[in-house]
Amino acid sequence: MVTVEDVRRLATTLPRSSEHLIRDRVKFRVGSIVYLAFSRDETLMGFAFPKEERAALVAAEPAKFLLPRESDLRFNWVVTRMAALEPGETRELVIEAWRMAVPKKVYAAYIG
Repeated sequence: MVTVEDVRRLATTLPRSSEHLIRDRVKFRVGSIVYLAFSRDETLMGFAFPKEERAALVAAEPAKFLLPRESDLRFNWVVTRMAALEPGETRELVIEAWRMAVPKKVYAAYIG
């Protein structure tokens, strides 16, 4: 099982990423853009994800991924169950969510 601490170890190394505690929830941002957020009990992780692709992601693995609450459907956002994640998969999700929040040149420098 992946924990918030596992995600923190990665997210804090990403350029321009910062951790915040907002209403008892751990969130990671780039500037004012939240790209990761955990539920208060840390069993769910919301992350930035393209709206156009989220229905397919949720349909492919409904035991792992779910749509955000209705009020958040307007955002590029998906939610996952932490207990269902593998470490390698988590790394990919976190980096891709971060990529959506940083300028392209920052991401290019990171992968370069």
